[in-house]
Amino acid sequence: MRPNDRKYLKSHEWCKIENGIATIGITDYAVSHLSDLVFLDLPNKGASVTTGESFGEIESVKAVSSLYSPVSGEVVDANKELPDNLELLAQDPFGKAWMIKVKLTAESQDLLAAAAYDAHCQAEGG
Repeated sequence: MRPNDRKYLKSHEWCKIENGIATIGITDYAVSHLSDLVFLDLPNKGASVTTGESFGEIESVKAVSSLYSPVSGEVVDANKELPDNLELLAQDPFGKAWMIKVKLTAESQDLLAAAAYDAHCQAEGG
C-alpha cells in the first residue's frame, strides 16, 4: 500500500500537501514500469505549473514520459540532485526522490486517496 499521507493521479504522480506547499513526485508503480531511467527534466524555481499539464519529462531507455502536475502554483524548490541520481526513484520514490515543491493555488479534482490509487494500479495490471 502506498503512503496514506498524500494523494495520487491516475498518471502516477503523487503530491503531499503541507502548509500550502505541495511536494510532488512519481510513484513506485511509475518507476517500475519505466525502468532503466536515463534522463529527468524538472522546472526551475519560480516556474509556474498548472493542474493536469506537463511540468517536466522523464526518460527511460524505452520511452519519454511527461510528468503531470496534480496542482497549480509556483515552483518554490526543485530536487536538483535527482537528475544525477535517478536510482533514488527506485530506492525511495515517496521520500528522497521528490521532484518539485509548489506553492499551492489549486489542486486537481482528479486526485485519489491511496486505496483508490492502489485499485487503479491493480486494474491497469500492476
